[in-house]
Amino acid sequence: MLTAGPGKKVGIYVAEDQHYHGSASYAAILDFLFFHGVSGATVTRGIAGFGADHHLHTTSLVDLAVHLPVKIEFIETAEKVAELLPKLQAMVGTGLIEMHDTTIVKPADNKQKQAEPERPALKREGKAKMMRIYIGENDKWNGKPLYEGIVNGLRSNDIAGVTVYRGILGYGANRRIHKDAALSLSHDRPILLSVVDTEDKLKAFMPILDQMVQQGLVVLSDVDIIKYAHNYEKAERRQEARL
Repeated sequence: MLTAGPGKKVGIYVAEDQHYHGSASYAAILDFLFFHGVSGATVTRGIAGFGADHHLHTTSLVDLAVHLPVKIEFIETAEKVAELLPKLQAMVGTGLIEMHDTTIVKPADNKQKQAEPERPALKREGKAKMMRIYIGENDKWNGKPLYEGIVNGLRSNDIAGVTVYRGILGYGANRRIHKDAALSLSHDRPILLSVVDTEDKLKAFMPILDQMVQQGLVVLSDVDIIKYAHNYEKAERRQEARL
């Protein structure tokens, strides 16, 4: 654990496409630092640079270069750095390691909150309605994707929550196949919005939905709500706020 006082700042430079034992070198180095107790590390990706071969690498769309510089930086005690350095040198390969003396003025606060006493989960059960809305990815409303407009509308009308799913294959009333394929130029994939709330609130939202959806399918079904919460007090406050 870092404490205020002298330390070492280490910078490790590798190429983005450089590998170590089948993984990207920067990812392998980050994992090594993490599992060996280093207090923290940051990975940054360069947009241009050159190395010992004096070959310039950039993010130009013309060359689509992936041989860009990546820097892994961390701060640790001199003793910890000396312990890790031999392995890091082996992992870096043709990369570069630099090291500077530094002073740790304020170490990061890693104190964990005091654990709450273990209590059984709070379980709530009840009846509700699930609304499923089937539309296409290309469907628009006021110039933006229809599914985004519906999500914003649900939120502004205090609907409990919604999840948006993008399908990989499907067809609708027009019997035309919509699919997600790498070689397909079509992006009109099926979209499903799943909404759960009380019947009254969902039916109150229906007139707004009628104005937004020009072609699609909306279904309502009965569901049993089962909700678990570990924090009794917060769960009660959220319930009171909604009421």
